[in-house]
Amino acid sequence: MQLTGTPFFLITVLLVPVSIAVALLLWGKVRGPQPVQVLSRLAMIVFCQITAVLMVFVMVNNANLIYGSWDDLLGTGDHVRAVPAVPKDDQPAGEAKAGSGDAKAPAKVLQQFGGVGDPAVPGDVQKTELKGQVSGVDGEVLVWLPPQYNDPAFKDKKFPVVELIPGYPGSSSTWYGTLKVSDQLKPLMQQGKVAPFILVSPRTLLLSNHQDAGCTDIPGKVNADAWVTRDVPQMVLDNFRADPSPDRWAIAGYSAGAHCAAKLSLAHPNRYRAAISLSGYNDPAAEKDSLVGKDAKLRELNNPLNILKSAQQPPKVAMYISGKKGDGLEDAQALAAAAKAPTTVQVQETSGPHSTELWKGMVPSIFEWLTGIIPAQ
Repeated sequence: MQLTGTPFFLITVLLVPVSIAVALLLWGKVRGPQPVQVLSRLAMIVFCQITAVLMVFVMVNNANLIYGSWDDLLGTGDHVRAVPAVPKDDQPAGEAKAGSGDAKAPAKVLQQFGGVGDPAVPGDVQKTELKGQVSGVDGEVLVWLPPQYNDPAFKDKKFPVVELIPGYPGSSSTWYGTLKVSDQLKPLMQQGKVAPFILVSPRTLLLSNHQDAGCTDIPGKVNADAWVTRDVPQMVLDNFRADPSPDRWAIAGYSAGAHCAAKLSLAHPNRYRAAISLSGYNDPAAEKDSLVGKDAKLRELNNPLNILKSAQQPPKVAMYISGKKGDGLEDAQALAAAAKAPTTVQVQETSGPHSTELWKGMVPSIFEWLTGIIPAQ
């Protein structure tokens, strides 16, 4: 049975009164020595508490889509098929390497798309299972098309793209189901207040045993960077009328996903024009389950502030970074202080808890900001 959704939640709700009823029915019928009676009744109480805690957990998980499957919850899912060496490529996605001796373009990654199958996710969001050709990662990718996409007036238009990265742990459904990104942006796109972006959310929980890959290529372990920045964009370009120009691509994330958005945009300005980072951090070790944070060299190399400071040329990236004191603001200010043209950093101080409710409320304004960077054409 699916972890998220109504059926399992209803079962957990039903288990609460059933466990209480069973305890009341059997309480006076316990027989045996006094210690046995005490332990038996204690077990009844514990069982009642477990059912109540389970119901609350499922309720919170359904609301926030923290874990998208049983494998994610139990740490048994592994989405790494192989860990090939990732070739260096300074070209934007979809463009052939200049001077390449092989004129033959790689085969297109044509995919089948279907519904997400989660009642929390809008029905117009599509899902596909992608086998990453560059990264060796296999995982689902969710795609939402703007209202203009199927309008005959736009049949010859190519659309800008935003990759949406969840936090850790997090589901590829969270931006759509919890932050309501497509529901909020659809009317704004129809009104012309927000550009008609294609919204793409890939799986980023790739490793078993509750390990965070941190959107990083970790030798011998996972090519999480290549999955997000190479395989997913190429799939989008091969299957949709997406604009291949890096000036028309952006990446956004919250919490651990915000760290990914900042880091990947600065590391790959040939692929992203803008980044949105909501309540993120610079030091990978801020996430206790981060494999990157536990490796001194990777930790240094994958700190967005270090990437910015060590860049041979300031990357042409516009960044919107939000946070409150003690929760991302100081890191945002450090990036702003280090930025030199053409890099720009807009810092937005926030208040409130580190929660999806905060980031959900910011969706309209951050995409209006992004439309100023990547306008409709």
